[in-house]
Amino acid sequence: MATKRKSKGAYMISSVAEMYGIHPQTLRLYEREGLLKPSRTEGNTRLYTEEDLERLEFILNLARDLGVNIAGIAIVLQMRERMEEMNRQMQSFVDYVRTEMLTRAHTGSHSSEPGLVPLRRPIIVTVPRESKKRS
Repeated sequence: MATKRKSKGAYMISSVAEMYGIHPQTLRLYEREGLLKPSRTEGNTRLYTEEDLERLEFILNLARDLGVNIAGIAIVLQMRERMEEMNRQMQSFVDYVRTEMLTRAHTGSHSSEPGLVPLRRPIIVTVPRESKKRS
């Protein structure tokens, strides 16, 4: 979804509503439902960051283009956040294993140390095929 963003910073609700062709009440509804969390000024004015706008674009894509309702959008956003967290954890684990392997390679560690266990034979993983039904 193309927008008319020109600079980095924070945007007030009226600017965001105009940029995306939505009513300010829609933005307030998204905030009430927990879909958006804009920051606030001391005077309690909502300020939307670039990150908020990216999230809004994702929300509007789900709502406008895919017809997902607010409850569905909330579920998709939760799943997306969980997937991002799992990805961070997986990357952390990969980094740890890589560091361990490099450390052991440089120090000349062998299988007598606990940790990685050498395989004596290859492991073959098979995936069951689905049976084809004939009509």
